[in-house]
Amino acid sequence: MRLLSYHTDNGWRGALVVERDGDRPVRVVDIEAAARSAGISPAPVAVREVVERSQGHWPELAAAADDLRDSTPGAVLECADLLIGPPIPDPDKIVLLGLNYSDHAEEAGLPEPPSPLLFAKYRNALIGPTEPLFLPTPDVSDEVDWEGELAVVIGRRAESVSESDAMTYVAGYTVMNDVSARDLQRATGQWLAGKSLDGFAPCGPTLVSTDEIADPHDLLVQTLVNGEVMQSGTTGKMIFRIAETIAYISRVMTLVPGDIIATGTPAGVGSKRTPPVFLHPGDVVTVEIEGVGTVATPVRSAADKPAVVV
Repeated sequence: MRLLSYHTDNGWRGALVVERDGDRPVRVVDIEAAARSAGISPAPVAVREVVERSQGHWPELAAAADDLRDSTPGAVLECADLLIGPPIPDPDKIVLLGLNYSDHAEEAGLPEPPSPLLFAKYRNALIGPTEPLFLPTPDVSDEVDWEGELAVVIGRRAESVSESDAMTYVAGYTVMNDVSARDLQRATGQWLAGKSLDGFAPCGPTLVSTDEIADPHDLLVQTLVNGEVMQSGTTGKMIFRIAETIAYISRVMTLVPGDIIATGTPAGVGSKRTPPVFLHPGDVVTVEIEGVGTVATPVRSAADKPAVVV
């Protein structure tokens, strides 16, 4: 099953994908409508609600969505008409791993970490799979870089779980670009400022349930800038695999449904190229993960950012 979030005047709503072109969602059915059709009460509205309290009903939700697609005029929404957001727009936590691919650690000139190297982003960083990334003003950063990553969405409360059980806590997978301001990142020993600017976590397009991914450690991850491949690696090159990572994090903090863990990036970031390559207005940076989806982010200048109406 594949779930996405779309924006309405009343906030984010969830939907189930009923038609797709490869990994690209084409048509969806609203989650609340599917839940009511399936007799699920209370009916979830958002994807996080489905993850948190309706996972046991996923087969019924999928069947109800298919029935509505075939039997109820107007039940199907065209993705081309929707503003699609990150699959989980409101996670409690976004946890990321640094230097989790050996080739990326090598290109960074750093040793492989002895344990998972954790840092955080926040909700302000999340944007949808085709939303524009507005660069910060040059006085804040002019070294904005990309990191294509497989992200894991937690499906149930995880506190001090074992590595052998850890994968049972996964609801599914999505794509994330861990956008990074390298000059801010270098300015101190802390990465927070360089990682959590507004829009610095393009994510999506869907949450892909675990049953659709045979082996999350056998997926091709590619990042392209203006069509040129910059990163190409396999998730099999992770230093700390997903189960080990979840077990480790769950000993440090309790994970809850909807939490996102981005699992690190392969070699090929712009800052380690000769000469370095950074993002500029007019660029399009695309992260593709086979079987999971594509995030294609147009890059815009700070001057183009719409004014916030209070």
